[in-house]
Amino acid sequence: MYEPNVVGDWQEYDEHAGLRVRVHQLRAAEPPRGRDDAAEGLTYFAVRVTVENRGERHFGIHLEDGQIDVRVGPDGESAFIDWRNSQFIEGFDVYPLRRATAVLFAAGPEAALSQVDVQIQLRVDEEWTGRRLWAGGVGLDEGQAGAHTAAGRESLAHQISNFLREQAEEGTA
Repeated sequence: MYEPNVVGDWQEYDEHAGLRVRVHQLRAAEPPRGRDDAAEGLTYFAVRVTVENRGERHFGIHLEDGQIDVRVGPDGESAFIDWRNSQFIEGFDVYPLRRATAVLFAAGPEAALSQVDVQIQLRVDEEWTGRRLWAGGVGLDEGQAGAHTAAGRESLAHQISNFLREQAEEGTA
């Protein structure tokens, strides 16, 4: 079974030796050029996507709009992505032992931001890589994200634990 990465994890690409990517620094943040009118009533957050080359040759990297999908909340609703404030990686050559970072600004209902999924599909030397998913939440430390996100089994176990705790408390009153 495919399991998502936790925000902060590195994901290696087997088809491109030495190339790896990670989604990290998921945090509440206001966009630098001001809020978009379409995000009225939503809470902004930022996420960084870093591509690192630990291989022996350079790779041409593209990480632009349409290659990043952000979903929030338990139902996986699409987050508002502020393309005007975001910074992408557009046709950049990442040489050995170098990195390139994209910064994405998005917004969603504040109550849904404890559960954020970010899907990335990198284009490397004009070839598409497989899609990779990172799960986390705004306000969670990157080390804690795996225990509190909707990453499959952990989320279900957390819900069951809460349900049983509530049932036990009702029975003792």
